[in-house]
Amino acid sequence: MGVLIMIGQVLLGLSILVVLHEFGHFLAARAFGIKVEKFYLFFDAWGVKLFKFNFKGCEYGIGWLPLGGYVKIAGMIDESMDTEQLKGEPQPWEFRSKPAWQRLIVMMGGIIVNVILGMFIFWMLTYKYGETYVDNTKLENGIAPGVIGQKIGLQAGDRITEIDGRPVLRFDELLSSKVLMGNTTLTVERGGKALSIDVPGDILNDVADHDRNEFVGLRSRTMSVDSVVAGSAAEKAGIRAGDSILMINNTPVPFWDQVRGMIGKSAGKEITLSVLRGGDTAIVQATVPEEGTLGFNIHADTDFPYVTTHYGFFESLPIGSAKAWGTLIDNAKGLGKIAKGELRADKAISGPVRIATMFGSEVNWVKFWTLVGLLSMALALMNFLPIPALDGGHVLFLLVEMIQGKPLSDKFLEKAQIAGFFILLALMVFVFGNDIMKIISK
Repeated sequence: MGVLIMIGQVLLGLSILVVLHEFGHFLAARAFGIKVEKFYLFFDAWGVKLFKFNFKGCEYGIGWLPLGGYVKIAGMIDESMDTEQLKGEPQPWEFRSKPAWQRLIVMMGGIIVNVILGMFIFWMLTYKYGETYVDNTKLENGIAPGVIGQKIGLQAGDRITEIDGRPVLRFDELLSSKVLMGNTTLTVERGGKALSIDVPGDILNDVADHDRNEFVGLRSRTMSVDSVVAGSAAEKAGIRAGDSILMINNTPVPFWDQVRGMIGKSAGKEITLSVLRGGDTAIVQATVPEEGTLGFNIHADTDFPYVTTHYGFFESLPIGSAKAWGTLIDNAKGLGKIAKGELRADKAISGPVRIATMFGSEVNWVKFWTLVGLLSMALALMNFLPIPALDGGHVLFLLVEMIQGKPLSDKFLEKAQIAGFFILLALMVFVFGNDIMKIISK
């Protein structure tokens, strides 16, 4: 059932994005009197359609191949590769008969709608839920670095006070692109002294291998055991729900990162745990499996300095818009890092399979709309890339036409469209294969 929910969410999210993206093209074309012949969600490859109907001279439908969607605009060389109508004289209702600036707006229509949608979603989320964050200035116990943070020199209990000389007021700033894009310097308080720790430019490779929470996390106190995994080493050792772990191998472990660390370093070895159980102290002997975990969950520590700020309807607009634009800029920076060789493409790029896992197997509408907003901005950026067959390719050719004062030949556009199709096909094969390999490797 969980898999069906995951698939349903990703199909719903991508369908919303595709329909609204194509609606942007459709609306702009109709505004300039250009005939739209087809409007399809998913591709009706080889003429196979799941559903269709005609309304006011346009065929609307759903194809069988869920890799996007399209609008077929009369008099335009597009993914349909229908060039028959181009053999006749240009008609006033065709795309090719319109001024270049109008055709440019038609091609930008989908991108514009995606940007507006992303801004709208983050605006509404900000208005309804406000912003909740942890006050970094009041974290008495500091941070708990994960494997990535430890790799660059962070230690448990550190207090990160500045990023490139700017004070850190919110803990989530430490997990933002300001830090994880790399090439930044953190000011750290440790033992009453201020230290500088550099974040390398290729840190995103490590984030892709693990998770951004393996950079830094909130340092929580050791809480009681919530549940024990059936058949696990913890169950075999006699650890019970409600136990509070006091010591491991006679070493006090007041913080959860200490518990995790000591158990992880004892893989394949026997350890002694002192636990508080029902007011008494009990001694438990456990053998840690090779994966370095015993198999129990703890109650989440929520005793952190959370701050929630609510905003008015119009007050939320610039905040939500800034979040949307921030995701677009972050994606653009990520592509720049790939181009520079600082970030491996196989680690950075995700496809539908990975996106489905991000939605998860449970319905959470806040998470759903947040992901749709993020994907809308990512789709806008992707379509703006100057690749033939994408909107950005059409935009590039139109700009060339406007500069040189005459359109590029139909033959050139046909060949460019075919080349773009094979580029996109190769990219899809890479993306799907990459997603599957990531799942297998994990």
